[in-house]
Amino acid sequence: MTTDAIAALKDQLRQIDALATSGALSPEAAATARAELERRLVDAVMASPAAATPAPAATAAAPAAPTPAAPRVSRRTALAMAGFVLLFGAAMYAWRGNLPGWSVQPGSPAAAPAETGAAPGQAPHAMGTQQIEDMLASLTERLKAKPDDAEGWLMLGRSYSVLGRFSEAVPAYRKVLALQPANGQALADLADALAMVNGRSFQGEPTQLIAAALKAEPDNLKALALAGSLAFDNGDPKTAVRHWERAVKVGPPDSDLVKQLQSALAEARQAAGLPAAEASPAPATPVAAAGASVSGRVELSAALAAKAAPDDTVFIFARPAEGSRMPLAILKKRVRDLPADFTLDDSMAMSPAARLSGAPAVVVGARVSKSGQAMPQPGDLEGLSASVAPGASGLRIVIEREVR
Repeated sequence: MTTDAIAALKDQLRQIDALATSGALSPEAAATARAELERRLVDAVMASPAAATPAPAATAAAPAAPTPAAPRVSRRTALAMAGFVLLFGAAMYAWRGNLPGWSVQPGSPAAAPAETGAAPGQAPHAMGTQQIEDMLASLTERLKAKPDDAEGWLMLGRSYSVLGRFSEAVPAYRKVLALQPANGQALADLADALAMVNGRSFQGEPTQLIAAALKAEPDNLKALALAGSLAFDNGDPKTAVRHWERAVKVGPPDSDLVKQLQSALAEARQAAGLPAAEASPAPATPVAAAGASVSGRVELSAALAAKAAPDDTVFIFARPAEGSRMPLAILKKRVRDLPADFTLDDSMAMSPAARLSGAPAVVVGARVSKSGQAMPQPGDLEGLSASVAPGASGLRIVIEREVR
């Protein structure tokens, strides 16, 4: 996804290798997990409400406030800033928040329509629900035999989190803390999961866990990001500035999360009445390169019209024609909007490192999701274009195939 998407993916790959080496994961499960990392990365973004109608950060809507002293960051944005480094998606669950000028767009996972087959020597990118369940069952059984494997419990918790099963992630994180009470990462992960279980509220135990995470690991990037978001959400931009400045200082300079924090810092400093930072000014919102867009019209085949409800979700995306299946741009609509004209460009990118402008050729697709989830499911309806170059216009994407 982007931050850490790239950094987190590398971290999770190392963890997967470590589990495979220790025997916690079978070679087959490890290979599947590696392939799933990229796929799950796409899914989080496409499942995110923020993917609905992307807009440049500079025009992100912000609820009117009676005074500028107490702007609020949505719970979703607060969670996005935490990084959400998870097993199957290395997923930072990214939502676009309501802080002006701050657009967090990372992602997670499977959005690309499942296609049969993979290039020789490559792991397939499509993973069914049963395969994921089997992998989790395998890890769970391993943990029954080795209940003192803190790393395994952490992986299990992250796996449940990226699947949205936060209530199941909570006990796994608590297992980690029973074994390692001062594990700052587990404390931050548990705070995330509890906040999601509690309707994206950090009040109560999540707040205490964030404080404990910082006490155990003062430079834990996720805990610092969460603490800053919590402070901003509570109308305390000065404290948010303090935490985010520390996060920027200790985080990898090329991390997308750090770059996003720098942008958020500019807004927080303004809200706190502090002068703009002299060094490392907030980066300007990337502007799509000339011609780095694809446009056209999405239609639903008359033959499949009866199988789609007006409120079914429609994902429109562009992905590289070869190699990675991670979308380079994503748009979300409803069946009732069809037929619909669309334009996909760099402003809708999940990561500065993965944009339309950097791809020699892309495939544009559209999928009706009956469940509203980005992961393709039997019964979904989809359509794909042929390979086209960025700058292509007048494309006609017909949703004419049912996912089996």
